[in-house]
Amino acid sequence: MHMGFLTSIIVPLLLANQPQTPEEKLNVDSAAQGLRGRVTKEFASRVQSWIGEKDLKTGVSRQHGLTTVWAVSVPAGRRVSVVDALSPYRFELHRLPDSNIFAGTTELATGTALRWSVEVDGKPMGEPHNLEAYPTPPDNQPHLGVLKGTVIKPPVWHSHIFEGTTRDWWIYIPAAYKPENPACVMVFQDGGGPKNYAPTTFDNLIAKGDMPVTVGVFINPGTFADGKSNRSFEYDTLSDQYSRFLLEEILPEVEKTVHLRHDPESRAIAGASSGGICAFTVAWQRPDQFSKVLSWVGSFVNLQGGPTKIGGGHNYPPMIRENPKKPIRVFQQDGENDLDNPYGNWPLANREIDKALTFAGYDHTIVIGHGFHSDAQGRYLFPESLRWLWRK
Repeated sequence: MHMGFLTSIIVPLLLANQPQTPEEKLNVDSAAQGLRGRVTKEFASRVQSWIGEKDLKTGVSRQHGLTTVWAVSVPAGRRVSVVDALSPYRFELHRLPDSNIFAGTTELATGTALRWSVEVDGKPMGEPHNLEAYPTPPDNQPHLGVLKGTVIKPPVWHSHIFEGTTRDWWIYIPAAYKPENPACVMVFQDGGGPKNYAPTTFDNLIAKGDMPVTVGVFINPGTFADGKSNRSFEYDTLSDQYSRFLLEEILPEVEKTVHLRHDPESRAIAGASSGGICAFTVAWQRPDQFSKVLSWVGSFVNLQGGPTKIGGGHNYPPMIRENPKKPIRVFQQDGENDLDNPYGNWPLANREIDKALTFAGYDHTIVIGHGFHSDAQGRYLFPESLRWLWRK
């Protein structure tokens, strides 16, 4: 973590402030306000109820935007701090009246990444936790007067290309969609998460004209009857199998409900982690069908080595450099504290993809933050990355 990305506010717990009513249910903002004011025994009890005994035993952070509340249960008379494994930074927590709860609140700077843990009398307590701080961009929030699209859930999909698998999936239809005007389409891997937030951003950007009228298709990875996931095989394998799955199974089914454009400039694909390399593989295999790629913390490493055990995504940089340039546009995001394990180093792998794309003259960009293997920065960048991908 870079110290320039962290601004902490260690708040005194005994400043005068208007007390909250006992009936008020705590959230991050009201808890932070209470910690900045005159803390009472009743407030300490409410903090205990809000967080819960289980989390208090190990220490917990609760976030809303850039506001973070920290709390831990430790016997009185101890010196309790939150420390960061990535830097010398630390700050002290204060005991709440007549309790064993130590707490505090901080306002973190945008882009802060902490691998934090609780330290009691100079000794670490428990395992470290990852935390990233980003506000919610305005275009990720509902706008007054902007019509909302509709998200529908088709029946569970039984795949033939990935034989024996089933999966949930969803279709977002923008409010501006008209059957006589075929729409663009954007596919999301691990769709159960993005289907909860991407439609709001789509609503706002479509209304502003910052992206075309675009149908969203949100697809979960397949599972077998015994519950085993097929995710890594589907997403991390360097083949045309997933692109065929989309073009032969999913998109024809979508077109039973909405009309889609078929030119590659009208089609984008997105994913995080293994879903990110999957998005790139689809466009790499079928640039005649998909021209826009959004990859968050992409797993461009050797997760699916195949028969040789070395046939994984770490092979993309030389492939990009040696093959004729393909007409695709790529937005990458990663964090400098992303994964590092026997399959590869995620930040290094993403930088190698970036350098290869630059060498080969691709239309691409990369944003490297300080974070971990998460979607926190990706979601913060989501509106701008969509504008960049869909720009004319």
